[in-house]
Amino acid sequence: MIADDVVLGRDVRVFHPDMVNLYGCTIGDESTVGPFVEVQRGVEVGARCKISSHVFLCDGVTIADEVFVGHGVMFVNDMYPRATTAGGELQGSGDWPLVRTYIRRRVSIGSNATILGGVEVGEGALIGAGAVVTADVPPFAIVAGVPARVIGDVRERGDQEGAPR
Repeated sequence: MIADDVVLGRDVRVFHPDMVNLYGCTIGDESTVGPFVEVQRGVEVGARCKISSHVFLCDGVTIADEVFVGHGVMFVNDMYPRATTAGGELQGSGDWPLVRTYIRRRVSIGSNATILGGVEVGEGALIGAGAVVTADVPPFAIVAGVPARVIGDVRERGDQEGAPR
């Protein structure tokens, strides 16, 4: 389902519109969205991004231009999730603080990575498959593991076209 309040840029491709849940979000020009993706209200996705299948983008996530998000990537926007309030009532949107996450230009996020709320992933960084990102990632860093740790620099590998050397 693509809700009426979704803003799709020029030439956005949603490969299976009947197999997505997009509402209240903005998707930039020439981006692609795979099947089984949920993009919640308030999310901004930049231009020329690739959002692979089975991705969850929750409110509070901002993705800059030219970002690759691999299959099954999950974002978190609540650092202390609970189903109910202290009084036992189901929580509503006002019962927890929204934690924002920023993914900068030309980042690549490997399949099944989890990005916790409140982090910034710097320009050109590479997040390894299955990594759990719990802290900010410097620009052009390669991170992997649980929790994710810096294991290299994209610029040293020559993998980042246009990256400063």
